[in-house]
Amino acid sequence: MEQQRLPDFMALYNAWAQLSPGPRAELKRVATPDGLIEEPAFYRLFSGRGEKEWEKQAWQRLIFCLPCIKHTEEKVSLGKALARYKSGSKGLSEKRLFQVIRSEFPNDMIQLRRILKMAELTVNWEIAAKQLWYWNQRAKRDLLEDFFMNQSKQTN
Repeated sequence: MEQQRLPDFMALYNAWAQLSPGPRAELKRVATPDGLIEEPAFYRLFSGRGEKEWEKQAWQRLIFCLPCIKHTEEKVSLGKALARYKSGSKGLSEKRLFQVIRSEFPNDMIQLRRILKMAELTVNWEIAAKQLWYWNQRAKRDLLEDFFMNQSKQTN
């Protein structure tokens, strides 16, 4: 069985980083994943990517969350970064994370992006992007498990 090659997630991140402030602001203001299709900046990043419908949706999820994430070379996943944020002074309500897990598209992405915006996370983009690329019930469960496993490490 042929293994599927993942896209170059760092190429997307670098393209995002090279956008001028105006287009970046356009993408930050979008309220829903479907709202991206009304923004020219989305097509600057999306152009030439994704032929199948599921791939287009995966790129849309990535671009929707991208404005709320900073990249680090450290092996920091979304769950680990959220656990670090929870143990900080501002904190993250576990209820908010459970809202993401229990919601269906597009509400799950909207809830996740709200958390990402609030927390201003620094994560390894390649790790986070892979999780968003395969976003489904399993990926949500992995996010939750990663969060709780790292949360206990932060509080011990």
